[in-house]
Amino acid sequence: MLTVGLFQIDGPARGCEVSNENEGEPESLPQQSDISQQPVDVSLDAAGSDVHASVMAGDGDTASTSKSGKSSKVVAKPVEEASVAEEMPPKKWYILKVAFNREDTIRKALEKRVKLAGVEAYFGDILIPTEDVATFTRTGQRRVVKRKLYPGYLMIEMSVTEDTWFLVRETDGIGDFTGSGGKPTPMEDKEVERILKVVKPPTDEEQTLKTAIPYGRGDRVRVKEGYFQNLEGEVDKVDEANGRVTVIISIFGRSTPVELDHWQVEPA
Repeated sequence: MLTVGLFQIDGPARGCEVSNENEGEPESLPQQSDISQQPVDVSLDAAGSDVHASVMAGDGDTASTSKSGKSSKVVAKPVEEASVAEEMPPKKWYILKVAFNREDTIRKALEKRVKLAGVEAYFGDILIPTEDVATFTRTGQRRVVKRKLYPGYLMIEMSVTEDTWFLVRETDGIGDFTGSGGKPTPMEDKEVERILKVVKPPTDEEQTLKTAIPYGRGDRVRVKEGYFQNLEGEVDKVDEANGRVTVIISIFGRSTPVELDHWQVEPA
């Protein structure tokens, strides 16, 4: 088949004449008034025995007319646009430096920005690492509170891309990812597992609450009640599991370790 050419019909097509050099006979194509101003493809085969004219119809199909004068409609296959979806990197856990004592506010602001940007698929949990501890009031009343494991830090599970990295960094109150060379460094799996066991303890395991004791080894304290009231000493051991401290007190000139409930002492 030899293609003669493509041309545009400016007005209503009232027929076009094509010369067949082999036979010397002009051939006229049927009138196609309903396909004006559309590209026309005219071709003839190698022997010149037949002439074909095809016009693209408005709906994307091809109307074809041959020498015999019969028209046929051929369905044109649409060309699909190739779309390459960006492959999402795997989610990993990272540590974020944030403003001290604003951890909860910053976490909520970041969650809101993620939702507004429509990138929830790139993010997992955003956690403030905490643990439940028991505290005692001055009257000895026990209560359970949450204590931050790493004040000034958040744990975030996310897929790091240029866009998600920028979204996190531009959130008010967030400093940067922990890492070296300006690149976020993911946490080690064993470290993530250890922290998550504290933050999200298994429901089928009984948890032993620690007691929040505001003293450390070497702190100077005074006994405020009990047999050794008003005596001062130095903290030697802290037992958070049982809420007790061991204080070295000088009794008759000798250093004696005394175990007390932590609420029985106060800073000296």
